Amino acid sequence: MNIKKTLLYLLATILSVAGARADEGMWLLPLIRELNIGDMKKAGCKLSAEDIYSINSSSLKDAVAIFGGGCTGEIISSQGLLLTNHHCGYSSIQQHSSVEHDYLKNGFWAKSKADELPTPGLTVRFLERIEEVTHLILPEANSLPEAKRAKTVARLSDSIAKHAADSAYYMRAQVVSMFGGNRYFLAIYKIYSDVRMVGAPPSSIGKFGADTDNWMWPRHTGDFALFRVYTDPAGKPAEYAPGNIPLKPRRHLAVSLKGYSENDFAMVLGFPGTTHRYMTSWEVDERMSTSNAIRIQVRGIRQKLMMEDMRADPNVRIKYAVKYSSSSNYWKNSIGMNRALRRLDIIKQKQTQEREFADWTNSDPKRREAFGEALSLVESSMKANRQIAAASMYLSETLLRGSELTGFAVTFAPLYGLLKKNTATDAEIKTEADKLRKSADKFFKNYNLPTDRKISAEMFKLYFNSVEKEWRAEIFNRANDKHAGDFERYAEELFAATFLLDREKLDLFLDNPSLDALEADPAIQLERSVNERRNALNKAGESNTLRFNEGHRRYVAGLTEMHRGKRPVYPDANFTMRMTYGKISGYSPADASHFDYLTTAAGILEKEDADNPEFEVPDKLKQLVKTRDFGNYAMKDGRLPVCFIFTGDITGGNSGSPVLNARGELIGTAFDGNWEAMSGDIAFEPEMQRCISVDIRYTLFVIEKFAGAGYLVDEMTIAK
Repeated sequence: MNIKKTLLYLLATILSVAGARADEGMWLLPLIRELNIGDMKKAGCKLSAEDIYSINSSSLKDAVAIFGGGCTGEIISSQGLLLTNHHCGYSSIQQHSSVEHDYLKNGFWAKSKADELPTPGLTVRFLERIEEVTHLILPEANSLPEAKRAKTVARLSDSIAKHAADSAYYMRAQVVSMFGGNRYFLAIYKIYSDVRMVGAPPSSIGKFGADTDNWMWPRHTGDFALFRVYTDPAGKPAEYAPGNIPLKPRRHLAVSLKGYSENDFAMVLGFPGTTHRYMTSWEVDERMSTSNAIRIQVRGIRQKLMMEDMRADPNVRIKYAVKYSSSSNYWKNSIGMNRALRRLDIIKQKQTQEREFADWTNSDPKRREAFGEALSLVESSMKANRQIAAASMYLSETLLRGSELTGFAVTFAPLYGLLKKNTATDAEIKTEADKLRKSADKFFKNYNLPTDRKISAEMFKLYFNSVEKEWRAEIFNRANDKHAGDFERYAEELFAATFLLDREKLDLFLDNPSLDALEADPAIQLERSVNERRNALNKAGESNTLRFNEGHRRYVAGLTEMHRGKRPVYPDANFTMRMTYGKISGYSPADASHFDYLTTAAGILEKEDADNPEFEVPDKLKQLVKTRDFGNYAMKDGRLPVCFIFTGDITGGNSGSPVLNARGELIGTAFDGNWEAMSGDIAFEPEMQRCISVDIRYTLFVIEKFAGAGYLVDEMTIAK
């Protein structure tokens, strides 16, 4: 099938699914008019497609931004005030915290703009526009062998992005693959780097329920934080400066106090990270039995050891709060995902789909030519790559993520490469050394050597015992021989001998870097061996990856054609702005059980447990709830709403996304998915998949009544 016909088939398929069920789908904004707006209006939406996404005038998309490196945030005032999740702002809150000023434990509230805290390294990105560029890529790339195709796509994508972005340093453009590499879109962003922390509740509110309630419903978590975006006096993005002024946004969201009822329309705009809805049965099996299983095993051990030290020392608790939280989040996600995939028998569902695809493909010569090899390419590549994938996963989880020393040593690889070349100039070496000095500042700020040494010993032992010798980094074979399998002794020796963990010696080295000093250091020797094994694993899997990419692309193209007019067709999430919509709705997780669509403040006191730090309730919050001092934020029946759920299709990256009512007014902030539907990244669960959100009325209650920062509410546009 030629490229023109393929693209026409794809477009026809997408345009034919306007009648698809509203709750499934992460829809591209430029296609709302063609695909979604009719169904949305039938469901109760009062907006036009132009109200949601426009490149010529102000629209809702202008109020939504990428917050940091992996979350969403929304502008909620004309003065650049930004709302996101507490867990999205967690690293920034930790960055400003100390034992003396423990904002993680006690919260933080700026009394005025002058008290807002500059947060170096934090950025906010607004989408300027997104447009299709498939026609600029596939004609040149599609007929090439897979390896050349990939390089050609990368070259053309870089060229398109380079020419699309404004010359200003704050503009960025990227070309992203959609539909398994069958279509490409250009996204252009404006980046703001002066972002200041305005307010955050204590963790007893922002993380209420912590690991126990993570991914669960019902929830009673005030998972929100406030920041403010600043510009230079001319209104352009700029680095922090005292004279900068609050952003004057093209659009900010109105905040609704109207509430909602069951079956009301709701929608989300945000930046979902990654989904794999087009996975085959072989991929699902690998995810469950290899990737998820290894992650569950390794992180469970690491987190237990980390928590021991965090509970013993408040300084370690602050330093390791973000590390623990980021590790445990997808540890529990992996547990829930495997559980849901088994319960729904997703492998069997995928196998049924594959048989249908094979029958459909073989019934037509043209289809056989275009898609006939798709499944065999995927199957053969997955089976051939199984051991490589397991060895790579163990290397990543135990050594690169599990041992902080190993991860820190990896940052020295560019300097090592320069010194090894002999042709590097003194200026190049100094530049790289200065980067390492800054990297070291960040590393040591949140580092505790005894904790890392203890964890590293366990990670080294686990890696050695879990990976076959032929796939193992050679240094561990030598360490095993030298220390008779005692990796605690190896860790003790390693940590005592490396200069990387001695700040004075490290600074002296960076003043005058030498190859001999690096090559003699045991931590660098460890990094070199790990890097060598990682490169060998990548090389061993190269041909498998190329076969998989070709098979996956053909399979997605074939499925798209096969399902034309029958099922929802939308691209997997890839951290580009998407819209999802559905209805406010409870669900039944099991026989004789039903969950309501909202929770109230009464549940906070019901869950309180003075002996469990995950369920502590601040005294002031307890008093406000007991006396029902809810201000303007109670429902008509006098109860204070805390969280709610709706049938929206979200994933990681949507954290912090605005949940909007039929008129585009803010009713909440998305922060989680539910346990029963943890299969969602791979297979949408239509009966039970829910988006969990903080009710905006609870957010405003905490800001005004608990924190006494009502001036922040005063600058918002309130819809009553």
